[in-house]
Amino acid sequence: MMKYLNSLIVYFCLFFCSCNLQSAQNHELKIKTGAEQTEKYISYLQNKKVAVVANHSSIIGQIHLIDTLLKKNIHINKIFSPEHGFRGNAEAGELIDSHTDESTGLQVISLYGNSKKPKLSDLQDVDIVVFDMQDVGVRYYTYISTMHYVMEACAETDVELLILDRPNPNGFYVDGPVLDTNYRSFVGMHPVP
Repeated sequence: MMKYLNSLIVYFCLFFCSCNLQSAQNHELKIKTGAEQTEKYISYLQNKKVAVVANHSSIIGQIHLIDTLLKKNIHINKIFSPEHGFRGNAEAGELIDSHTDESTGLQVISLYGNSKKPKLSDLQDVDIVVFDMQDVGVRYYTYISTMHYVMEACAETDVELLILDRPNPNGFYVDGPVLDTNYRSFVGMHPVP
């Protein structure tokens, strides 16, 4: 499994997260997420069949990433949705069914239902997967587990993966016991604090 993840990271994985000082006078830190930096990745998505792993946090300003990509004529084949669903309207732990998104008409494939990992057939008509979700910075939140399985599936199928990074809301604060791997599950897959 690790050889797939390592080859995926070498093959193609971009992390965007840059910080700019808004003003020398007030020293406010302005975070610019990966999704906001469209000039760095939009040309790479053109003329490709794109799948997006997204939810309600996948926004650029007040506009959803999906809407931004569609307005820029990016061909989105499908959306993969995590726990809480693509629109963020499902309760914690509620299983999500695959469906068609009413707003965009795009197929939404659940990664929090019968399968938590994209199937090989889900990626057959995809050139690249774009992953953009805000995590909360704690081990038991499932978005990092979703990313793990998406990375694995992309590595196994030689599909490129673009991760649009978002900052950890806890900054550089690290605390808590490291996961005992005897208790590994979807809400705790990695031995991190």
